[in-house]
Amino acid sequence: MGLMALVGLGASFGAVARYLVDRAVTRRRGTAPVPAAPFPGGTWLINVSGAFVLGLLVGLAGRHGMPADVLAVVGTGVCGGYTTFSTFSVETIRLAEDGRATLALVNMVSSIAFGLAAAALGLGLAYAV
Repeated sequence: MGLMALVGLGASFGAVARYLVDRAVTRRRGTAPVPAAPFPGGTWLINVSGAFVLGLLVGLAGRHGMPADVLAVVGTGVCGGYTTFSTFSVETIRLAEDGRATLALVNMVSSIAFGLAAAALGLGLAYAV
């Protein structure tokens, strides 16, 4: 039960971090939150940076060993609460529904490509140290 509570605490930390990052990106661009924003840059940045952190974490765990509990709290909890596939999906569909199919496609393809590249970079960096 203790580990489950720690994973939940980590997830709440990740969710708050996600909210703060998205708000910072939205404010910096001077746009209203999605669906009015031209591109969901906050969600994009969150998912790509989360993929990097998770890749780094998994790589460090594999290379240097890490207690499974730490991996569960930080990987499943924090990274799981931070990243957001559901928001990415809804924002992509909204772009398409608003007649911005090209932007929806750019969001979809770049999120996946950069997310995979970021995860690979994190893994590679972990194995390099």
